[in-house]
Amino acid sequence: MIKTNAVRALDGLGIKYELREYKVDPDDLSAGTVAEKIGLPPEQLFKTLAVRGDRNGIFLAVISANQELDFKALARLTGDRKVDMLPLKEVQVATGYIRGGVTALACKKDYPVYVDELAVICDVISVSAGMRGLQILLAPEDYIRSVRGRIAAIAKAK
Repeated sequence: MIKTNAVRALDGLGIKYELREYKVDPDDLSAGTVAEKIGLPPEQLFKTLAVRGDRNGIFLAVISANQELDFKALARLTGDRKVDMLPLKEVQVATGYIRGGVTALACKKDYPVYVDELAVICDVISVSAGMRGLQILLAPEDYIRSVRGRIAAIAKAK
């Protein structure tokens, strides 16, 4: 199994995790599809979104696969007037990861990380291991601690 920077970061912190590989369909990178492929309900698979506030720059929002980002709630939380998705062409430059493989673990820069509050009610969550085709399953409290995440209500139903 491949050791990505995200996996090495968890190893360095002594955090227990499980890796799950899945076959990548470049035409369907949706988090819901990934959840199905690794055998988890979508509410336990968390996608990492790179966003930019108009006042405070880039940060990462981590929400479950079956929800969408609440931009207004996130803006209130960060002190921005407006928050938008980082344009796709800027994601890899900013994070070091490609779409479908973005993770807050071992990100290129130490961006602030906001994790939706639903993560804490799960026994196990899944996040990208830093590449398409590989997910990390771990305890939500270990993930939040490892990325120095802030828990908040930042998601809404699709």
